Amino acid sequence: MALYLKKKLDNDALIGVWQVSETEEELKELSSTPTDEMEEISFIRSESLRKQRLAVRALLSTMFDEKVYLSHHDNGKPYIENNPVNISITHTDRYVAVILHEEENVGIDIESLDRDFSAVEKRALSEEEIEDLEDDKRNEQLAIYWCAKEAIFKLLSVYNLDFAEQIEIERFRPRGEGELEATFINKDDEEEFDLEYITFDRHVLVWVVGD
Repeated sequence: MALYLKKKLDNDALIGVWQVSETEEELKELSSTPTDEMEEISFIRSESLRKQRLAVRALLSTMFDEKVYLSHHDNGKPYIENNPVNISITHTDRYVAVILHEEENVGIDIESLDRDFSAVEKRALSEEEIEDLEDDKRNEQLAIYWCAKEAIFKLLSVYNLDFAEQIEIERFRPRGEGELEATFINKDDEEEFDLEYITFDRHVLVWVVGD
């Protein structure tokens, strides 16, 4: 079993991270996936995506005492059919991660630092955020910016969100782990968020819990 991390946070959120190191057949044995969902997964052409879906299922098996039924709203936001807990899910080829909270909305995102994030600069950052980039850790900083904005997007589930104009991340210096401050701007209203991040095995993971 490749459970990489399972941690209860001070705000009562529970985070789990699974390293996808098993074969597809091994993940099927570990995942306890309901038959209808297993049939749906079988139609996915990409082996990597099939393994990611099964790894999410294997991770959920370690985070819940009972068998859970994972589904998605029309906007893609996940939910558990037989449990009212709030959930957010993210994955790469090598890791999947989940965050749960009994009361608050949550968001989580993971990315590989081996990815080139240069396109993120123009697509998702404000001019002020671009000015804050530092050359020696530029790609890592862009990855953290992207994950932070994705995590907030997942928490809010707002359509047509402009990452550059509506989500502002306060200046930060990338470290192995840390905290981020963000502001969501929606018309005349503003909402503040505190996020946390960690970097490990050439990956960055960012999460946020709503107030």
